[in-house]
Amino acid sequence: MTSARAPERRERPLLFLDVDGPLIPFGSPAGPPPATVPATATTAPRDQGNPLLARLDPDIGRRLLSLGCHLIWATTWMEEANEVVAPLLGLPRLPVLDWPDTGPEEDPRGLHWKTRALVERAEGRPFIWVDDEIGPMDHLWTAAAHPGPSLLHEVDPTRGLTDTDFVALAAWCRSIRPT
Repeated sequence: MTSARAPERRERPLLFLDVDGPLIPFGSPAGPPPATVPATATTAPRDQGNPLLARLDPDIGRRLLSLGCHLIWATTWMEEANEVVAPLLGLPRLPVLDWPDTGPEEDPRGLHWKTRALVERAEGRPFIWVDDEIGPMDHLWTAAAHPGPSLLHEVDPTRGLTDTDFVALAAWCRSIRPT
C-alpha cells in the first residue's frame, strides 16, 4: 500500500515595492515622461498637489498583480501609498513595511537603510525587492543573511518600471515555482 503525500504548500513570494523611481519615474534629461493618469473627479484631494503622480502608469498595477507575488509597500510613502498611489494603479490596500528606528552606524557601510528590514520581514521566504537605490552591499548582505531565494531588482529612476523589468521579474518568479 502506498500513501499519497500531500503537496507541499508554498507561499507566494513577497514583492517589496518602492514608489519614487520605480512607480513614479523622475524623468530624464530629454524631459519628463508623458502624463498617463488623467485628472478625474475620483482623484483624492491630497494627490492634487503632487504633479509627479501624473507619471504613474495605471497599467503597472495589473502587471504587478499578474506576477503572483504578495505585494508589500517598501517606501517612505508608508500608508499614504495605500491612500494615494494604490487607487491610481488599481491595486488593493497593501501591507506597509514598518521601518526600524536604527541609525546608519548599526549597518555595514554601503548597506541601504531598507535592506535589513526587508530581509527580516521576509523571514526566509522568497522575495523580490524593487527599488532604484540598490547597491552592491545590499546584494552581499542579503546573500549572507537571507536563506531563501531573493531578487534585488534595481530600476532606472528616470524611466520607472519598464517591459524589460517585468520580463526579469516574471522570469525570476517562474524560476522559483515548483514544477
